[in-house]
Amino acid sequence: MNFIKHIAVVLILIVSSISYSQVKFEAKVSKNKLGLNERLRIDFEMNQDGDHFSPPDFSNFTVVGGPNQSVSNSWINGVRSFTKTYSYFLAPKNQGNFTIEQASITIDGQTYKTIPLKIEVTAAIDIPKDPNDPDYLAAESIHLVAEISKTNPYLNEAITVVYKLYVSPNTGVDNWQETNSPRYNDFWSQNIDMQGQKVQTGTFNGEDYRFLVLRKTVLYPQKTGKLDIEPLTLDISVQVPTNRRDIFGRRLMTQAHRTVSAGNKTIDVKPLPEVGKPADFSGAVGDFSFNVTMSKTELNATESLEAKVEVKGKGNLKLINLPKISLPSALEVYEPEHNENVQTNLEGMQGSISDTYTVVPQYKGKYPAPSISFSYFDLKTETYKRLDSKEIVIDVLEGPTGGASSNDNIAANSFKQPVVLSSDQFAYIKTKSNFTSITPSYFFQSRLFWSTLLLPFLAIPLAMVIRRKKAERDADIFGNRMRAADRLAKKYLSHAKKALGKKEAFYVALEKALHNYLKAKLHIETSDFSKDIIKNLLGERKVDAQIIADFISILESCELARYTPINIVTMQQDYEKAAKTISLIDKQAS
Repeated sequence: MNFIKHIAVVLILIVSSISYSQVKFEAKVSKNKLGLNERLRIDFEMNQDGDHFSPPDFSNFTVVGGPNQSVSNSWINGVRSFTKTYSYFLAPKNQGNFTIEQASITIDGQTYKTIPLKIEVTAAIDIPKDPNDPDYLAAESIHLVAEISKTNPYLNEAITVVYKLYVSPNTGVDNWQETNSPRYNDFWSQNIDMQGQKVQTGTFNGEDYRFLVLRKTVLYPQKTGKLDIEPLTLDISVQVPTNRRDIFGRRLMTQAHRTVSAGNKTIDVKPLPEVGKPADFSGAVGDFSFNVTMSKTELNATESLEAKVEVKGKGNLKLINLPKISLPSALEVYEPEHNENVQTNLEGMQGSISDTYTVVPQYKGKYPAPSISFSYFDLKTETYKRLDSKEIVIDVLEGPTGGASSNDNIAANSFKQPVVLSSDQFAYIKTKSNFTSITPSYFFQSRLFWSTLLLPFLAIPLAMVIRRKKAERDADIFGNRMRAADRLAKKYLSHAKKALGKKEAFYVALEKALHNYLKAKLHIETSDFSKDIIKNLLGERKVDAQIIADFISILESCELARYTPINIVTMQQDYEKAAKTISLIDKQAS
């Protein structure tokens, strides 16, 4: 009878060990039925670590968060418990019944897949206003606002759109991404540089808020009537408070996802008045000055001058066509070079635009450059204005007469003369020449020849020294292992330093640096880590108790950072503490 009992116990132990060693890889969802305005969380959980995780195609959903990775590794009564989870937050795109297909992962060379899950998406539902619900708190604490400077502008009048994100002081924002960006159809648009923006304080709906200006855009409407400004939509990861507190009495935070939109805006664009519109009006709107200048008014034939037509001021400068200069046909006029010196700020475009013509006279005489005009619509007076340039006379002092007296040329706008181009008229532009020595040079017995010949002989002793040092270094197995550990720790610490200010990325990199350092230093696998084991192993290496306590506290900070709000000052302190602790352990551990 006792023999049968022993057999039964052995069978139970065998079955238990087999069931424990079985690989589990499964998908879990927060709910199988949800409204169109709700979020779905799906976790892909495994009991052994694997590689090449491949999520399903969430074609019927928008991924608003994730993948977030978490690992739980513990020892209880000598039994190891391991769990690794990939988490996604999904927002449904449409109503209906959908299937989330299989995810896959490779564990010990074997591919495992999850079971497909059925999800039902209903119409949008009324979400109860539970003050303890993270989604409700996020909805009440985050607001995206589009502020428009003017909703009834004229055609081609500048307006600005400023997008502000308001955040309640009791919550925090981890990150955000744009899910819909406005395209500004029927507008000329330009974004204003937003570098160096800081969080500001203000009020929203009569309550104190922090806010950040996300985007500033200047718009010039190109059509009249009602025009839509498409909304900016953000998906935001929010830290909201809970009713739970940590061991120090501080309120614990939890993460929620919130989609906010600035909403569709409509402006009514007024047409420019027809009364008083000049015949040569080309669409300029603003406040401008107009000028035509010549680089010189006295010159000889076949020399050149520059004629500049310029508009300065404030308005739709980049959308303006400058008037053409009018010169007698006896002057050779080349295609103009267009220049723009325009800055765009919240008040619109400011600066100048110009066309510069190169003019070459061929004959002696006096040639008038008639006055030309530029008209624009003045927004201050809401009337059209015309600006005229001064008439300029170009006096060609020397050159062929071309069959007409100089006194007749002053009124000869329609006087036609054959243009004779000189091959030397632009020769003055050439300012330097490239000279080549006529004395030949030979490579044989030159300095480069002797250097190339002797260099291999000089390199032989250096190669012998390097080879001896390399052999000594390769023989130092323990030293090589220590140097590899130091390089790995420095590598991950450098990643953590680059991620300062980004809480999740920073603490993941910091925790990897600590784990990989111990893995090489203590010669144990990462899966064997626990705080008690680390304490015992470091104690056996004769590391001070205070340094061991500092190391454990840094690991705890990495774990707590996922659930509590952390500022950049705390991150900097943890980074410096980790670097110092690794250095001290390396010096003391035998």
